[in-house]
Amino acid sequence: MPSISKLSASAFANSATTFTRSSPQQQNQPMCFADPRKRIAIFEKSISSSKLSVRAAQRIAGSLIVRCSKVDGNGSSVKRTTLHDLYEKQGQSPWYDNLCRPVTDLIPLIESGVRGVTSNPAIFQKAISTSSAYNDQFKELVQSGVDIKMAYWELVVKDIQDACKLFESIYDDTDGGDGYVSVEVSPLLADDTETTIQAAKLLHKKVNRRNVYIKIPATAPCIPSIKEVIANGISVNVTLIFSLARYEAVIDAYLDGLEASGLNDLSRVTSVASFFVSRVDSLVDKLLEKIGTPEALDLRGKAANAQAALAFQLYQKKFSGPRWEALVKKGAKKQRLLWASTSVKNPAYPDTLYVAPLVGPDTVSTMPDQALLAFIDHGTVARTIDANVSEAEGIYNALEKLGIDWGYVGSQLELEGVDSFKKSFNSLLDSMQEKANSMKLVNM
Repeated sequence: MPSISKLSASAFANSATTFTRSSPQQQNQPMCFADPRKRIAIFEKSISSSKLSVRAAQRIAGSLIVRCSKVDGNGSSVKRTTLHDLYEKQGQSPWYDNLCRPVTDLIPLIESGVRGVTSNPAIFQKAISTSSAYNDQFKELVQSGVDIKMAYWELVVKDIQDACKLFESIYDDTDGGDGYVSVEVSPLLADDTETTIQAAKLLHKKVNRRNVYIKIPATAPCIPSIKEVIANGISVNVTLIFSLARYEAVIDAYLDGLEASGLNDLSRVTSVASFFVSRVDSLVDKLLEKIGTPEALDLRGKAANAQAALAFQLYQKKFSGPRWEALVKKGAKKQRLLWASTSVKNPAYPDTLYVAPLVGPDTVSTMPDQALLAFIDHGTVARTIDANVSEAEGIYNALEKLGIDWGYVGSQLELEGVDSFKKSFNSLLDSMQEKANSMKLVNM
């Protein structure tokens, strides 16, 4: 088997990013986690006052400014929140879509009901390039002769390992059903089936934690990769899913992988399928505005949740019947739907638009700060994902009749998503190289 260092230029290089140039003010106030003490204050206010809005809090006190802590984390206790009700009453797991040092800043979020963490190349670009918390380890790595790509992976793996430790008790309490931390293979491998497989295996081995999810994009070349990685007993978070057709292919890859694994006990091989939401409306709304008819304009802001509701119907269909029941007898667990891209891109829309309407059992909602705090503040806990399936079908079909090509929407968003992560990855690597050069630590 090739070593990690041998794959660093291809497999591991694909998820690296760089220390970007930043102003003195940015260096003093690195962006990543919401200030834990201010976040806790928001949580407590949200419980006592349903009228408090996240946007108002931002205007008044800047309480939602997101920044990395530089020294130690804050483990202060917080009160019970709607996130606890979301899981206990509706069976949906709230996860946090962010990660930065020190990971102990996650403790207040865990106490507030967060049950897992997702990360991606863009998140690590922001974390590493804006926080001084990575400097000491980075300096040691470069001084020891580690190249920039592998230095990136060492930084990332440490964050993932430390976060996994914090969520380990949730993983144990749910018998491996929750408490996962996700880390993505290099986005540069999105079109490379075999190298993605090797990168996933190496990354899984490097992290060496029971509750890690290896993220693999749902591109056509990586569908076979997903099957093979699952067959090797590695739990996977399949990311960048934008269409129903690709989602069904992802489910089939999971089922095929379980069947090909040869394992008698499948209970420790799990998966989530990350179905992206808000980005769908961002693209479809533009297409509807080009059409410009009253009917088209009236459908703005409705495409994403309609498609998501139909995805849940597909999920229920695929994880039932003889094929699935045969796998259940070996301990198999459903590949849960995970709602991703839950932050609102259009300020005219409600700030919980991609969270509150998608509440359903055996699902996950991963939320960045804005969406998370908004839902804690004024989110409602009720099963909504299949409350009106016929309406969702009507919206989906009406969009097709207007000329919206769902195949185009899915492929275009996938292309944009992969490209965005590649840019973040390469940008961070360039910045890290610049930083190493400026410290005169790299042998020229």
